[in-house]
Amino acid sequence: MTDTQNSTETVADKTAKEAVELPWSDVHVEHHKMLRLAPLQTDRATGGRPLRFVEFGYAERNNKQHSLLRMSITLPGQRVRKEQNHLDVWVDHAERRVHFGPDSGLQVEPANRGIGRFLAAQGITWAKKKWSSYQVDGMDLNNKDALNEDTRLRRDHFLRVHGFDVVYADAQHLKGSVKETTVGDLLGDWNTEKLQFVEILEAAQMLQQAEQNLAEQEVKIKKQDEKVAKFKREDSGLRFTITCLVAFSVFQAGLLIWIATHR
Repeated sequence: MTDTQNSTETVADKTAKEAVELPWSDVHVEHHKMLRLAPLQTDRATGGRPLRFVEFGYAERNNKQHSLLRMSITLPGQRVRKEQNHLDVWVDHAERRVHFGPDSGLQVEPANRGIGRFLAAQGITWAKKKWSSYQVDGMDLNNKDALNEDTRLRRDHFLRVHGFDVVYADAQHLKGSVKETTVGDLLGDWNTEKLQFVEILEAAQMLQQAEQNLAEQEVKIKKQDEKVAKFKREDSGLRFTITCLVAFSVFQAGLLIWIATHR
């Protein structure tokens, strides 16, 4: 067995050991809030972006060794893959380090609605409250995201607006990574024009307004139906009159022809 193999196995064993030692693997979100995805113009890459409401869930755990913020986005009436709409922020107090997971990267559905920036902002804001001096782990970026230039640019923009430093080891921008930084240097902002919290009272007011608008529309539709019914009655009367005139005209024409031929 070579030294390289020994080194690889040691790193793998260490990673596996750390994964086993991490607590709260079975924690599910406990607190829930409603989010409003604002209606936006149709995007040629991601399609239509209508008004939509989704659920933001989160749970927090703390002990002397670790802290965890687990977040997820639930789409009513739509199922997503397990790795989608999920973000963990792990804090190691002994090492004074913060790690964002999953390691496969943040994957969101629906895309281009502000969900990714929102989740990242919540995690950063949470970590900065108590551990702004901690180090944030660097990471290698997924090569497949670099195969499409637009996808790579969107990913890099997402990371940089949150304060992460993206670097590349090659001119083709395939081997990318995020440099290690401190929690205090990260930025916990998101695009509030795309996504907003909706409080219970506000949601109730929205439902009340929607019901009022629906009632007003029903009154308008009823008036329009009455007008249509009136026009139909008038149309039926006109059709009957026209039919009578046509019949009378045909009778007159026939009578005139008969008189002219029997003189």
